[in-house]
Amino acid sequence: MAYAIVKLGGKQYRVQEGERLTVDRLPHDENATFEPDVLLVGGDGDAQLSPRLKVTARVLEHGRGPKIRIGKYRPKNGYKRHTGFRAATTQVVIESIGSSRSRKAADTQDAPAEETKPARAAKPKADAAATAEKPKAAAAKKPAAKTKDED
Repeated sequence: MAYAIVKLGGKQYRVQEGERLTVDRLPHDENATFEPDVLLVGGDGDAQLSPRLKVTARVLEHGRGPKIRIGKYRPKNGYKRHTGFRAATTQVVIESIGSSRSRKAADTQDAPAEETKPARAAKPKADAAATAEKPKAAAAKKPAAKTKDED
């Protein structure tokens, strides 16, 4: 089955189609579809760096993670502090990996295709002759260097 490694919220995740992820809060609205940065795409035993392939994801909901309790304590001083933290999260579902264009490109790579190179336009011989004459004409216009005998 195809998988991709994508970058979401500054972290990298290995995802497959239909997978649900809980990631750090994203700036997208609920039910919005977006395309995360694709770092690597792989499948049945082959992985390739391919920025052309796209991963489509949809935001399901925004929420907050579980509360983390933090306690500070110093013995023999009567110092106790308690605080908590809840991370802002976004739940995302991966809708598709790859695009129809990329699948067509993969199909054409499997079948041997003939290479067709565009024909080069030949320069007209008149242009080649004109460029060859220019340096000679420029050399003829330069005054000859004076020698010590001429002074």
